[in-house]
Amino acid sequence: MTYILLGFLTGLSLILALGPQNIFVIEQGLKKEFVLVVCLICSLSDFLLIFLGIFIFHYFQIFFTPLIEFILNLLLLVFLIYFIWGKIQSQIQKLNLQAQSKKYSLSKVILKTFGFTYLNPHVYSDTVFFLGNFSKNFVLNEKIFFWMGASMSSFLAFFTLGYMSKYLSNYLKTDKIWKFINISIIVFMSFLAFYVVINIFNFFTII
Repeated sequence: MTYILLGFLTGLSLILALGPQNIFVIEQGLKKEFVLVVCLICSLSDFLLIFLGIFIFHYFQIFFTPLIEFILNLLLLVFLIYFIWGKIQSQIQKLNLQAQSKKYSLSKVILKTFGFTYLNPHVYSDTVFFLGNFSKNFVLNEKIFFWMGASMSSFLAFFTLGYMSKYLSNYLKTDKIWKFINISIIVFMSFLAFYVVINIFNFFTII
């Protein structure tokens, strides 16, 4: 039970840091678009990645080289720029509330969720390397309980973010509020893109 609680609190401390994946989950909740699917993909992805980190950390570490991290950062940057540009276009066109709430196809939402999940190197550094390194000296049953606790924290965090946002969206029905939300997302994602650019340049300083 101790290791379940330790895993839960450790996982929760990592996932509560706002990143592009969390912001996307919040946005989908506010828009009420495929919230269950988005939360499930994010939670199950963490479930898998935490498993890889805790149980086969040493094998996984071999493949996650600085070059792979650089490639993921580059892909994430392109993905973020595409996402930000779409948001900017929606503001330029001065879309109304109905257009803002327009549902995208399930396939498009799934692709975006996978993009924000698997193109982000920090997802791997948190779920695989931090948790894997933290638990590397645990015996097997301790690792199992730790994995269960960390995975539970992911499910709780993502579903809380998604459905709390969906609930709050009932009170966000004006164009002015939606404009503020979209501009906030643009600004936040732009800062994240700038941070990714710094990481990309840092790669060239170590080669």
